[in-house]
Amino acid sequence: MSAPPTENADEAAGDNTQPTPDFWQEILPADHPAGRAAPPFRFGYPARLPDGRILELPIRRLPDGTGAVASLIANQASFEVCETLSGFMADSADAAGAEIIVGMPTLGLAFAPRVAELLGHANYVPLGYSRKFWYRDELSEPVHSVTSPGRTKAVFIDPNMLPRLTGRRVVVVDDAVSSGTTLLSVLALLQRLDCTLAGIVVAMRQGHRWREVLAARSPELPVLVQGAFDSPLLERVAGGWQPLDSEGQSPM
Repeated sequence: MSAPPTENADEAAGDNTQPTPDFWQEILPADHPAGRAAPPFRFGYPARLPDGRILELPIRRLPDGTGAVASLIANQASFEVCETLSGFMADSADAAGAEIIVGMPTLGLAFAPRVAELLGHANYVPLGYSRKFWYRDELSEPVHSVTSPGRTKAVFIDPNMLPRLTGRRVVVVDDAVSSGTTLLSVLALLQRLDCTLAGIVVAMRQGHRWREVLAARSPELPVLVQGAFDSPLLERVAGGWQPLDSEGQSPM
């Protein structure tokens, strides 16, 4: 997959990463050559979808220089990609018996409305990080995000949304689960409300740290997490990047 030249193109190539505008734009057929790529991977990772097709993800180097991730940024993806992933996510939410969809901020809101619509729901419940003046502190939960180190924010639910949740089986929708810390904050908030957690559905399950984090809260939580695809954590090797272990790899 090619990318337009940038001022930092040579530097990026040295890190075995590329600028990413061309990624997340198409679903490749199951027999595409990208699906036969083997580690070490250089610029992209071929994530295998439930129907066998492939979504090629850009590899992003982590700040420590020795690790990388294969990433998805939903609001930069094509409509085709978002629609396809939403379809797989809706199937999982339906299997969990979802009566209402709860969308996690920020990029989970790229999927939650469509997942709810595919299930035939009239609406969904969005969560947010922005505090409106009519919000209440008891309807919020602190969030410590790996994407914003050193910063603490809070996730809120609009009090006007509470009737939609009352007595309902809810499925939480997000773009990805990685460390699991943000998800734990959302689950702590929902636990104080009158609803039942039926499932957690994401587009991408990244690595496996989230399993340990969720299991420390409750052994049943990791089982509730369903994803459209899996994405590995990567380590630098000669010639590119390779998955740290088989648990982080996309099923082939």
